[in-house]
This record gives sequence, C-alpha cells and structure tokens, in this order.
Amino acid sequence: MAVAPSKGSTLPRGIEALAERYDPDVIDVPGGRALVRLTVRGGDDWDARINGRRLRIVPAREENEPDAVIAADPMTWLGVAGDVRGGMQAFQRGKLRMRGSLHLGVGFLAATSGATEPGRLTFQRVRTRAGRVSVLSAGVGPQTVLCIHGLGGTKASFLPTVAALADRYHVVAMDLPGFGESDKPIGAPYDSAWFAHSAFDTLDGLGIDAAHFAGNSMGGRVAIEAGLIDHARVHSLMLLSPALAWLRDRRWAPVVRLLRPELGLLQVAPRSVTERIVRRLVPGGNDGWAAAGVDEFLRSYFTPRGRAAFYAAARNIYLDEPHGDDGFWTRLEGLSSESLFIWGRHDVLVPIAFMKHVERTLPAARHVELECGHVPQLERPRETHAAMLDFLRSATATKSG
Repeated sequence: MAVAPSKGSTLPRGIEALAERYDPDVIDVPGGRALVRLTVRGGDDWDARINGRRLRIVPAREENEPDAVIAADPMTWLGVAGDVRGGMQAFQRGKLRMRGSLHLGVGFLAATSGATEPGRLTFQRVRTRAGRVSVLSAGVGPQTVLCIHGLGGTKASFLPTVAALADRYHVVAMDLPGFGESDKPIGAPYDSAWFAHSAFDTLDGLGIDAAHFAGNSMGGRVAIEAGLIDHARVHSLMLLSPALAWLRDRRWAPVVRLLRPELGLLQVAPRSVTERIVRRLVPGGNDGWAAAGVDEFLRSYFTPRGRAAFYAAARNIYLDEPHGDDGFWTRLEGLSSESLFIWGRHDVLVPIAFMKHVERTLPAARHVELECGHVPQLERPRETHAAMLDFLRSATATKSG
C-alpha cells in the first residue's frame, strides 16, 4: 500500500500514523473500492482512497462523495491512532463522529490500528446458502458469542458489545441476509426460521459448532428460533428487547397477509421525504449512535433489494402466530437453552409488560430491567454488558459442569 499526500500538503500526525499501518486483510471492502473521508476539526479534510489492497491519502475534494466520514479533533486522532477501541470509546463519548457506512468507517479504524495479535477486530464475508453474509469479529476466547441485530439494523449495533466481551470471548456480529453488507436474495422467506438457519450457516462458514446467541429486537426472535430448532448448537440465549409474537388482536393481519414484500422493489416516496420521516421517528436521529444507525438503515433501505427484505421481515414479525400447536408462545415452552432477557422500561416497541408472559412460559429464565428504550446495548451499554458477562459466567460454568 502507499501513503501519498499531494505535494506541499502535510498529513496530521494521527492520520499519518493510521495510514502507515494500513492492513488490507482486516477490512472487507465491497466492490474493492471505497472512499473514507477523514475530517480534522479546525484543520483540513483528507480522503482515504482504498483500491484493492492499496490505500492512498489525498486532500479531500468536495465533488467526491465519501462512503463514510470520520471526524475528530487533532488530539483525538492521535489517540485513535493507538487503539481501535480508543476510537470506539471516543465515538461513544462524542469526541469522534462517524457517518455513512459504519462497516467501512469502523473497518478503516480496525485496518489502521496496528493490531497484529490474534483476536483483533476484523471484517469478512462468509459464504452461506443465502449468499454472502458480512460479519465482524474480535476476541479469542474458548467460546463464541454470536450477535444478531434487529429489524433495519446491522452488525454495527453490536460494536459496543463486541468491545465489551472480546477480552473473554470470541465475539461475532453478523449482518442478517437482506441487511447491511450481506446479500439480499429476492423472494427469500425472511422469517425467523430462515434467519436462524442463516445464522447456523454463518457459524458453519466460520468453522464454529455452537455459540452463545445474543439478539436485539428481531435478532432476539431469531435467536429464540435458533434455540428451538437446534438446542445443541445454542449454548445460551441473551435476548435484548426481543421481538415476541403479539398477544393482542392483530386487526390488520388479513390486510398485511395480502401485501407483497416485492413491492419494496419500488421506491414510492422521495428519498428526502423518507429520510426526514425516519430521523424524526428515531430519538436523536441526527446525532451520535442514533444518527449513524439511521445512516446504516437508509443505505440499505434505499436499495430495491434492501427495501424488499425490510418489508418481508417486518411483515413476518407482525404475522408471527402467537397461539396453536405451531404458535410462538406454545413453542416457547419447549425452549431449553439457558436464557437472559434484558428489558427496557421505556421500550415502546416491545413493552416490558411482555416480561410477565415470559416469566409464566419460561420460569427458569433470568430477567434484567434497565432504564432505557429498545436498544439496551447502545442506550445502557455498561449495565447491559455487565449483565451479559455475569450471565455468561453462569452459563459457561453450567456447561462445563
């Protein structure tokens, strides 16, 4: 690779140190080319141009649209140059801001961290029956934790979890097929069973027999399904505000059954209108983690295949049958994996009132309540990850015994 600023220009020390350590084996660049803009507050902007295995740093040009933007002050850039976890901590504290593709933005930080030890943060694609699945992973612990995001989310929503658990476990976060950087097959079922088999296929592709499953929202529903399908491959379940089959009357079900997800191949509303609506619906959708998460959602949603996958998955969540022999709550009684449920007291999507139904159905499950909304690992990372680590110690000890 090469670091090639234009003549007469001087790279800030932090960015220069990052560029000199660029390791193309750590980052996965869809299509082989990417442009990551590096903004120095109070200074100049620089473009990190990735082409194959080559990195080139040049002064930014406004007419070039970046795939990701990373912005920080000069001192933060120096700190980030030493440790990718320092970059994630700076991001969480608001000292480093990232917009656009978190896959490429965080991937760039990982590829320039200088880390060479086993278990460093890496990005890759795994071949499965559903196509290529994008994953990030870190840690070399004896057991694996597989993290599964929610509807409209990506693996990036579990970046704090990966950082928190990687000292003790091998942690993998995946983009479910249809989302993020994973392939988006047209006509796929996009239901919990199909996603669960895709998760098992991803583990197969990584050479992993079994794992602890952690899932948020729809990812929690997928993790539960994985435990119901093949208990032997699921060491335990950590379910963060998991999507559960509705117990109240679903009066729109007959209409929703008639709707075809393939309609998502058409973009009806203008992009600007859609973006304004989404950012208004998501608290803090213009800043920090929330803004970066909205960017991730919109990048996928504004592709025809991404919209079709989103609509299909949302439709299946709504239509998840609660009762009967094949109903969710009937089948949940047969879940034998040790389970931890983490609930947000202010969650409007999966109200904490669901907890009492889970307690009746799974009396052995553990429960934690937090002062947060629907994404505990981002809203209350310290408490969430402390609860997960405590649960994992117990679950691991039980397995060993």
